[in-house]
Amino acid sequence: MTDKVGRVLDKLERLYPDAITELHHETPFQLLVATMLSAQCTDARVNLITPGLFEQYPDARSMADASVEAIEMLIRNCGLFRTKARNIQRTAQLLIERWQGEVPQDRALLLSLPGVGRKTANVVLANAFGQDAIAVDTHVFRVAHRLGWTTAKDADGTEEDLMRLIPQEKWSRAHHWLILHGRRVCFARNPNCAECVLYPECERVGVEKAMDKSQVVSPQ
Repeated sequence: MTDKVGRVLDKLERLYPDAITELHHETPFQLLVATMLSAQCTDARVNLITPGLFEQYPDARSMADASVEAIEMLIRNCGLFRTKARNIQRTAQLLIERWQGEVPQDRALLLSLPGVGRKTANVVLANAFGQDAIAVDTHVFRVAHRLGWTTAKDADGTEEDLMRLIPQEKWSRAHHWLILHGRRVCFARNPNCAECVLYPECERVGVEKAMDKSQVVSPQ
């Protein structure tokens, strides 16, 4: 880890000391489903959808027994809802068939489930099971590139670069710090550089209007 990366991580930890996933859930299964729903959908919208879904189908057994059409009706306000409904039902069925309804604590096994990619698997491993993992969503991808921490063209390459840069014991927390910073400060359009605590260490890659440092408000 370089000194610059260390300074950024220290600042992010102070800024977001209690960062956790913003997806509402009570069990690993519910987190798995919520994360599957979050693809091309905001966490805020997912959190509006899942209460009704989990009231009807709170666990793998009940979800496996549900019809795809019934799941579709409950998640229809989520993007790609038809594909997600099929994947969620089949995933629930496989959890019953293979692991008695329990979510496996292994990345390769999670990736064997329909609709589960590395981001979803890493979110579940980190948040449900306390494993060290970095889930690269659109916010992590954007902030990592602007900081100059990676030049990878895809999420997998970005994850690999971040794993090399960030100490393993901080992977899961750093994932949340980068997400929150992307949501609250380093916006896709018009990032709020003037109030960003990372400005002195940021390469601002891809940010068209880099500000003069004299314009930046130093955090108290």
